[in-house]
Order: sequence, then C-alpha cells, then structure tokens
Amino acid sequence: MQNFFFFVSQMRVNTFKLPNRYIYKLKPHRKAILLLIPTLIFLTFIPLDYFHHNLLARKLRLAPPCWVVNSNDTARAGLSHKCDVFRGKWVPYPKGPYYTNDSACVIQDGQNCVRFGRPDAEFMKWRWKPDECELPLFDGAQFLEIVKGKSMAFVGDSVARNQMQSLGCLLSSVATYVDESSTKSDRGFRRWLYTDYNFTLTLMRTTHLVKARGVENYPNNPIDLYLDEVDDSWANLAGDFDYIIISSGHWFSKQLMYYEKGKVVGCSLCQQNNVKDLTMYYGYRMAFETAFRALLDHQNFKGTVLLRTFSPAHFEAEEREGRGNCVRTRPFTKQEMKFDWYIWMLRMIQQDQLRAAKREGRRERGRRLKFRLLDVTEAMRRRPDGHPNHYGHPPEKKKPVADCLHWCLPGPIDLWNELLLHMLKIEDGEGEGLK
Repeated sequence: MQNFFFFVSQMRVNTFKLPNRYIYKLKPHRKAILLLIPTLIFLTFIPLDYFHHNLLARKLRLAPPCWVVNSNDTARAGLSHKCDVFRGKWVPYPKGPYYTNDSACVIQDGQNCVRFGRPDAEFMKWRWKPDECELPLFDGAQFLEIVKGKSMAFVGDSVARNQMQSLGCLLSSVATYVDESSTKSDRGFRRWLYTDYNFTLTLMRTTHLVKARGVENYPNNPIDLYLDEVDDSWANLAGDFDYIIISSGHWFSKQLMYYEKGKVVGCSLCQQNNVKDLTMYYGYRMAFETAFRALLDHQNFKGTVLLRTFSPAHFEAEEREGRGNCVRTRPFTKQEMKFDWYIWMLRMIQQDQLRAAKREGRRERGRRLKFRLLDVTEAMRRRPDGHPNHYGHPPEKKKPVADCLHWCLPGPIDLWNELLLHMLKIEDGEGEGLK
C-alpha cells in the first residue's frame, strides 16, 4: 500500500512539473483529463488493495466481489418474462397460515411457539411477494404428484430439520406418512414414507458437512474439522435419493480446528499462538467444496442438488444475562434493514461453490447431475419476528434460553417449501427451464 501511495505522489509531482508552456497549450478538456488521471487511479486501486489485504491475504479463497448477485441459476416463474422469485418483500396475508400447531404433523416443542403462550399471531400473517410476479400458493397434492415414486433428503443441521418438519406440516392436509426411522429417539436421522405416493422423505443430520469430532452445543475446546474428508454418515447414502437439499451455517461460528491430509492447517477463533486463524470463511468454503466433490464423485448419485442458502439469526441485545432475544412482532421495514457483512460473505461462498459444482456436473453427461440454488437469505433477513424466542418452552422453565435461530411452525420458514415446490415444478417441465 505504501508503494502505491508513493507511485501516486510521484505521478502527481511529475504531472505538475510539466513545463508551463506545455500546459498552457493544452485544450481545457485535455487539462482536466490530465489532472483527473491520478484521482481515477487512486479510486480504482484503493478498493482492490483493500480486498486483497483483507480477504485474499487471509486465505478466504473468494471469487472477486460481486455486491449485486444475480440468482439467474435459480427458479424462474413460467411467465412471459423472467422473474427472480428470491427478490421481493413480505406483504400482509390475513388468510395465513397453511396449518396450525394442532395439525397432524411433527412440531417439536422448540418451534411450537403458539403452544407455550406467544401472545401475537401476526408473524403467521405475512406472505412473500416477488418483485415481478406472484409466487403460487403451496399445493400439497401437486407437490406429492411431482415427487411420486421418488426420494428426497434434507442434509444439514437442526435448521434443515426445521425445514423438513415444515414440509411435513404443509403436506399433512393431503397425506400422512409412515415413520420408518431406525430409531424414534434419534432426531438426527428421520425417514418418512408417504405410501400412497411411494415418496420417501429423509433427514440426515450433519453439522459441518465434513468429518467433525468433538461436536457439542457449547464446546470447551475447538471442534476438529477434517476439511478434505466428507461426513460419510450422509455422503455414503447420497445415491439413494433423487433430490438432496443441502445446507450448513451456524455451526461454523464456533471454535474450529482445521485439518487437511490429517494435519492441522489453521483454525477459527482458537486463539492459539502457534496456529493461524484462517477464519470461519475458509472452513465454510472448504466444507462445501468437499461436500459437492463427494456428490460429483458418487457414481450412484444421479439426482438434483438444491443448495439452501444461509438463514440468518436475529439475536438482539438484552439487559439480563443471556445471549440476546428477538422480541419483534413484525418484519423489518426497508429503513430498518442493515448490511450484515458476514451473512453476505457466507452466501457468496455458497454461490461460488455451487457454480463450480454446476460446471463439473455438466461434464458428467452420462449422469446429468443438476445443481440448483434455493436462495432464502434475502427473505429471511427481514423476519426477526419469526423465531421462537422465549416461547419454545414452558414459561415456568428456569433460566429460559432465547431461540432466535430456528423458526416457528407455522411461520416464515414455510416459504422455503413454497420456493422448493416452485423449483420442482420447473424441473418437472411446468415452466421456463433452468439454464
């Protein structure tokens, strides 16, 4: 950076030391151009230098910055013009929700916000409105007809389970399932069979997508991540599914120790003098790279991968002891929105890795692998009102913990499956094809 400033200063000195007779002979507009050159160079190289030293030097291995991300590799409405269903706003919808907390579906206590006394119901009365089209209402019968005879897996953490349970509730008015899970107590692996449609819905829990050791909710020591080794608990079963909805996110905010080829290469938040902090972004990128590579190399997998983008939490400061709460009862207005650097960094990493996997998938012509983006980040950034907060447990519970990470059922997370159905309809040929 110092060399750059020296270059600019020398350029300015040399420019203004031109003989007066030469400058006076220049036409006015050429004089202006001559004087603007150093300024333009300065304005061009300062952002590039900042990006280089603050991102590349930290080994994030990011693609060039793109602040306006076009989701044209995602679902498009089957209209006369293209419509990005992932860009829009939340509008009041008095007819909502699709189901209630008493519906015949799985709503665990942690997301059953109404059961434990949440006094407001407005959080269930909003609907996502894309900027240039209408998103059709969820049709459970149509969903099941599209996936008839097929299988679908949610691969991810407890937020992935949150989405699977939402889908089960959305389908509950049409069909019931048989629980074929190997064990009823393990919420990390669930298998539901909709017998009338021969459709299997499966949850395969994985915190980081890659091999991990020492995983605890509140670990005292860094979690060991083997960034070049996929988590076999889900990857070995990938060939059984026609659709895989893959996601990961919040577990990367914990202390992590990174391994590659069996050796420590760095960490995130470990605060060890002899280990370089490569940040959470390095591990996040490597985890998705390894996960997508495992799917590309899996010769029995011939389906469609949908990457669900990062879903933000909405913890806000509170006076009493705790990590925060989320007491808002309405979506954020445009004026209340703020730019969250880390959210867009994670989303950008996901998109970057998905594009790379898509390029590789196109080369696998015999298997016709498809990689799609299920982009929920923009919509969910605006819904601080959709979390359980303190209403995911009985009010008499001691030392209640606020949950501003998962989503109430019913609630805004039902949008994810509306978007999922929209994408399946396009894949099934009921709209403009995806490129």
